[in-house]
Amino acid sequence: MHIGIDARLTTYRAGGISTYIVRLIQALERLDQQHRCTIFESRKARQRLAPARFGSVKVWTPPHHRLERIALSVELARFRLDVLHSPDFIPPLRGARRHVITVHDLTFLHYPQYLTAASRLYYNGQIAAAVSHADHILTDSDSSKRDMVEMLGVPPEKITVHMLGVDESFQPLPDDVLAGYRQRLDLPESYILFVGTFEPRKNIVGLLDAYRELLPVLPDAPPLVLAGKRGWLFDETMQQIEQMQLGDRVLWREDVPQDAMPALYNMAAVLVVPSFYEGFGLTALEAMACGTVPIVSNRSSLPEVVGDVGLLVDPDDPSTLTAALQRALTDTAWRETNQTAGIARAATFRWENTASIALATYQAVM
Repeated sequence: MHIGIDARLTTYRAGGISTYIVRLIQALERLDQQHRCTIFESRKARQRLAPARFGSVKVWTPPHHRLERIALSVELARFRLDVLHSPDFIPPLRGARRHVITVHDLTFLHYPQYLTAASRLYYNGQIAAAVSHADHILTDSDSSKRDMVEMLGVPPEKITVHMLGVDESFQPLPDDVLAGYRQRLDLPESYILFVGTFEPRKNIVGLLDAYRELLPVLPDAPPLVLAGKRGWLFDETMQQIEQMQLGDRVLWREDVPQDAMPALYNMAAVLVVPSFYEGFGLTALEAMACGTVPIVSNRSSLPEVVGDVGLLVDPDDPSTLTAALQRALTDTAWRETNQTAGIARAATFRWENTASIALATYQAVM
């Protein structure tokens, strides 16, 4: 087969989907010695993403453009692809004989109010056509599969779940390495950690409400570190946060370098993922791999990722998060048990497994 993978998004946006694209390509290069593979990158890409054995082609059509499906179809026609994989889920009208898409989640249908008008138009306006047009759909969790069946009427047999993997760099690190990163990132000895885009869906306001409730009960609680990048409706979120007047109890760390992320998790007392909705919850998996206990919402895919490790909370009830934080910060024996269990669970999530299911899907649709 001649397989094409649309990797244009990696030039425009960091984050979960871009990580998925990069790691999927790397794992496919190791696994598949039989088929021809071409990686389609943005003409603005400064570094080649495709491994040496794969073809690399730069295309002009930008992702999330209103004429994307037509323009990309024209650009891809000359390559005579057997299968095109669209990891950002919007396939061209006809880019290959068969189309596979990855729908990571349906956040935009669950919480359209958390998107800009342009984003609502792009995602909500095209998802029904995308799942109908695709020959097969990959998704990151059973939760997202159920959503597509229930909300979009997709036949269950048209959807295959392939849970994501965790990069080998996420692991427990020695103290001397952590000391260097602590100084580099200007971090305290201990802290509660949030990692993600600063946007309403992530429920940062709910996390701060819970943290504010925690302080009278646990005055010596470590500070809260919010690490990530600004997202949709950031200014509105900031206004709410500033009204809480938590001062230096909340530390912002924007755009932490990728090489520092394992250390950031390692040094945290606990990771909190209080999101209203997640398609997978990669940060919880990365934290477990580093030996950091996760506290996550009891919704969408997050319980699938953490299993019996850590604690589940109700994102609509900050008091449940307050209680979870209190236990995680004071029950040393419980935390150590969960640290060990988290490392063992994270080891079962491998990108090779993700890629092998994707490759089997390409073969099945042909």
